[in-house]
Amino acid sequence: MNTIQKTHTGHTGAQPGASAHGLSSSLILLLASGAGLAVASLYYSQPMLGVLADDIGASERAVGMVPMSTQLGYALGILLLAPLGDRYDRRRIILIKAAILTAALLLAGAASGVGALLAASLAVGLTATLAQDIVPAAASLAPEQSRGRVVGTVMTGLLLGILLSRVVSGFVAEHFGWRAMFVAAAVSIALIGLAAWRGLPRFHPTTHLSYGALMASLATLFKKHGALRRAALAQGLLSVGFSAFWSTLAVMLHGAPFHLGSAAAGAFGLAGAAGALAAPLAGRISDKKGPELVTRLGVGLAIVSFAAMALSPWFSTQGQLVLLAVAAVGFDLGVQATLVAHQTIVYSIEPGARSRLNAILFVGMFIGMAAGAALGSLVLAQWGWIAVVALATLAAGLALVVRLWPGAARAR
Repeated sequence: MNTIQKTHTGHTGAQPGASAHGLSSSLILLLASGAGLAVASLYYSQPMLGVLADDIGASERAVGMVPMSTQLGYALGILLLAPLGDRYDRRRIILIKAAILTAALLLAGAASGVGALLAASLAVGLTATLAQDIVPAAASLAPEQSRGRVVGTVMTGLLLGILLSRVVSGFVAEHFGWRAMFVAAAVSIALIGLAAWRGLPRFHPTTHLSYGALMASLATLFKKHGALRRAALAQGLLSVGFSAFWSTLAVMLHGAPFHLGSAAAGAFGLAGAAGALAAPLAGRISDKKGPELVTRLGVGLAIVSFAAMALSPWFSTQGQLVLLAVAAVGFDLGVQATLVAHQTIVYSIEPGARSRLNAILFVGMFIGMAAGAALGSLVLAQWGWIAVVALATLAAGLALVVRLWPGAARAR
């Protein structure tokens, strides 16, 4: 029997099987799965680029634009579309984006040339932002006393989607072809859309601003809230190191002394996935001890993990692979725990502006991701892997400076 919950944000909606905590386990699973499968769409192409280039006759340089196009679409979607969650029913937005994302993935799988693939990839990025509608939806549905736990659980799904997407796509492309991966991805999003249509409650808008005023309010919110600026800057800096590692790992492992293929590089996502499981724990600690403590612990762990990779020249080839895997677990755990804590901080600022606050946080994060990918490739080509390690460690160190800066705790 459905129950009705009215949160302090002004939302009223039916929640099937709601528990004492306000959300049923099945609804949390739906939100976590939807976030994970949506964001995974951004990363399926990365391990498949070599096979894909040969099949459609594209140069390495041209096919390298595919993941960039997807990330660009995602950044634009976060900035231009995610704030709409405060203005319109989030359920309707999620369903529309799921339908368009399904079509875009099918178009990517049917592409006969790099131009069509780039256009489809841009559309995939734009509509994969339904993940950024799902997370604020979870925060709105969750009672305040368990919001960190619920957001952490949903973020686990999102983060596992990021980290495991490379493993899955590498395997599927190797055994069934790259087009099959895009078709499978489209089917998964269609199923999520169907489940969301059946299981998600409706969300009442928290503002009636016009689209222009809604976009202008992003700058107002950014200027108004120091906690938001610190969260976006610190998470963006952490993302520089995160992206520098993952965007250069396959190239580094392809060369001496490892000589490993893309499937092996994608398998490192399994190590990172172990770190993503820290998200619910980070949410619980944030609920009990406060998110500021979690941000500092998470950033500190990322620094130690990045710096540890500088020891690799003193290890055997096998030892270096083990060190990379352990470090990946460590820094992923730190980065993801910090992200959950930052979301807990941001969502508590203005409940009626959660979609816009989330958009600002993730724009900062993806600016860092883009910068990390560009800088990582540059320093790897110029100075080698140790320079990538130094870049990641420095960026994480600057994030810690942001979190330790006087007044950071008071800025909440």
